[in-house]
Amino acid sequence: MKSVSENEIRASFVNCSKGEARRLTLPAGFADTPWSDLDFLGWRDPKAPDRGYVVAWRDEELVGIALRASSGARKSLLKSSICSVCVTPQSGSGITLLVAPKAGAAGRQGNSVGLYICADLACSLYVRGKKTTALARRFEESLTLEEQNERTLQNLNGFLDQVVSG
Repeated sequence: MKSVSENEIRASFVNCSKGEARRLTLPAGFADTPWSDLDFLGWRDPKAPDRGYVVAWRDEELVGIALRASSGARKSLLKSSICSVCVTPQSGSGITLLVAPKAGAAGRQGNSVGLYICADLACSLYVRGKKTTALARRFEESLTLEEQNERTLQNLNGFLDQVVSG
């Protein structure tokens, strides 16, 4: 991912107000973000743990979305789930349902879309092996790392399409 500034991030949000974007808390250690290891920037708000944010380049345009964690409790902490974006298996609460209001009028009317994704939004790091899950390993795949990264972006872009379509 190409590096971005704080102002670019705040200006990129399509499904929240400018005031909400201005008040959001950037990820801890933002100045040290490993941009070359990221397909997109995702983080949970340390001041509001039920909120998350994703910022990604789409067709040379930076798009940011605000997310909220589903209020439904997990039924079992012993079962594992798979992230819909990076296809990383996680145990317990490592995968969560994050919901994004749609952009524009549809979002203002309360329409939203959800996605089961790594709870810490660190999909890029899991794919690259820079971070491990409680299960300690990913599936062994026949896809190259580049192909896995491309799949991760395609999966994320499918979700972003749903949010932006309003």
